[in-house]
Amino acid sequence: MRPTAAFLRRTTAAGAVALAAFSLQPAAAHAAPAPTPGGTVHSHVVGGTRADQGEFPFMVRLSMGCGGALYAKDIVLTAAHCVDGSGPDTSITATAGVADLQDSAAVKVASTQVLQAPGYNGKGKDWALIKLAKPVDQPTLKIAGADTYNNGDFTIAGWGADKEGGDQQRYLLKATVPFVDDATCRKAYGDSLTPGEEICAGKLDTGGTDTCQGDSGGPMFRKDDGGQWIQVGIVSWGEGCARPGKPGVYTEVSTFAADIQKAASQLGG
Repeated sequence: MRPTAAFLRRTTAAGAVALAAFSLQPAAAHAAPAPTPGGTVHSHVVGGTRADQGEFPFMVRLSMGCGGALYAKDIVLTAAHCVDGSGPDTSITATAGVADLQDSAAVKVASTQVLQAPGYNGKGKDWALIKLAKPVDQPTLKIAGADTYNNGDFTIAGWGADKEGGDQQRYLLKATVPFVDDATCRKAYGDSLTPGEEICAGKLDTGGTDTCQGDSGGPMFRKDDGGQWIQVGIVSWGEGCARPGKPGVYTEVSTFAADIQKAASQLGG
């Protein structure tokens, strides 16, 4: 079953729904508020620092309060709990091309269709694709097709809260979090965790760095052997933000790589 009040999705509430927002202050990275496996919603990147313009050109902010990344020029990969089912949907606006959401150079594109992970029921399978009305002229983020890169240190970024219970951010924040193995993460979340479909990351001993409310749907990524960014996770849920012993929980992208590719082809991406 999904998380209770203790475990929250890292999305934000109406009007501030921002799963992909991160902040510069030490905290946990979370997504839009939604049922999560024993976790609480996170709003922004806690313990982060401001990202430079153009540093992560694939980052996207979604109007419902979540984050995402350009899977294709006209398709955004985000979290399933950020959207409401599959089908035609013109209600979402994607903001891309800027680190400062108030930058006049921001590119804003409306959605045309949403495809939520088949079989999504609030536990695991937390991914979705959003088709855009027109391509965005920014680099895309490659997704991991195998678990080769599910280790080491990861980068998280978003416009979410910079501390538990904090406000959404104007500027894109970034932070680095270390991999946490399934057995250790299971000690923190028990059966709320879905091993094989979710991957954990965070500073267990000290806390202080994490995604938070408003960061949901945003990417967790690292460099591949060729030095290129590759996405290994999607901000999903956690208990609070950046709490010691409570790592952030992310959708394990490699598990769903083939499904995501198939879904994107259905959307014409």
